[in-house]
Amino acid sequence: MLKKLYLFLLGVVVLLATPNVFAGNTITGAGATFPYPVYSAWAYQYYHAKGVKINYQAIGSGAGIKQISSRVVDFGASDAPLKKSEQNRYKLLQFPAVIGGVVPIVNLNGIKPGELKLSGKVLAEIYLGSINKWNDPQIEALNRGLKLPNAPITVVHRSDGSGTTAIFTTYLSSVSSDWADKVGEGKAVKWPKGLGGKGNPGVANYVKRVKNSIGYVELAYATENKLAYISLKNKAGKFVEPSLKAFQAAAKYAKWDSSKGYYLWLVNEPGDDSWPIAGATFMLLAKEKVQQNKNVVKFFDWAFKNGDKTAEKLIYVPLPESLKNSIRQYWKANGIY
Repeated sequence: MLKKLYLFLLGVVVLLATPNVFAGNTITGAGATFPYPVYSAWAYQYYHAKGVKINYQAIGSGAGIKQISSRVVDFGASDAPLKKSEQNRYKLLQFPAVIGGVVPIVNLNGIKPGELKLSGKVLAEIYLGSINKWNDPQIEALNRGLKLPNAPITVVHRSDGSGTTAIFTTYLSSVSSDWADKVGEGKAVKWPKGLGGKGNPGVANYVKRVKNSIGYVELAYATENKLAYISLKNKAGKFVEPSLKAFQAAAKYAKWDSSKGYYLWLVNEPGDDSWPIAGATFMLLAKEKVQQNKNVVKFFDWAFKNGDKTAEKLIYVPLPESLKNSIRQYWKANGIY
């Protein structure tokens, strides 16, 4: 099923990348690569349902925030939510669109998806460079009976301003005081070591090509590239694999607040089944662009009503109906619905 969906999305990419297609009724957006598979699928379906074209450029959350703040596009997309003070500074509206998970991936001979187990502390030490070989005693202690190579670990991270990085580093900061003190969290950080890839596709491509490497991507990119993801120890002390069910379990505990512009992180949530590196992706709109925003909101309202099955097939968690209704009230309060 996923293979068919990715072949379908290749056609979507061709549609979105063809400039001559966009004469007339078009909505432009830019930002996060994390949700690109689901946005592409929704855009394709919306065009055939309504005749409106969505031109979305997956250029990273940092660039998406810059483009909407400069009023270059109709909407920006970021996996790193803006605080209310930032929303006010740039005169932006913000709301979540869909939920997914950030997944560490590895390229190790003979290791299948979900076989390698890591804790958050060990993952942080790998990215700090404190653990630099795959047969390190701390990794072996979590993986009794699993044959690990006596080989250096190649760390892969994002080179661009990234919401995926913001989610990942916020998680590492929550589980490792060393990481919090030495590196911290954000869309762009000073990495202690490693190779930098642009976007989720760039990180996935590096890990696919480089033996004994580790990186982090949204799960759809791991599946598309047939890369092995890890099992990760969650807040409840359970090892879980990334899945729609695990992302849903993490999202279950979210407490959304429209008065804060829905600012919220979903890392290290409680629950036996929760994936610990979950996150929402957020839409950003220029407050003063009322008619423009109405057109954007029509697209996302259509997706909220018609796009849940597509999102789930691509291993994203649709927003719960109560949250969708809250967002509709938020739109009404701002005169765009």
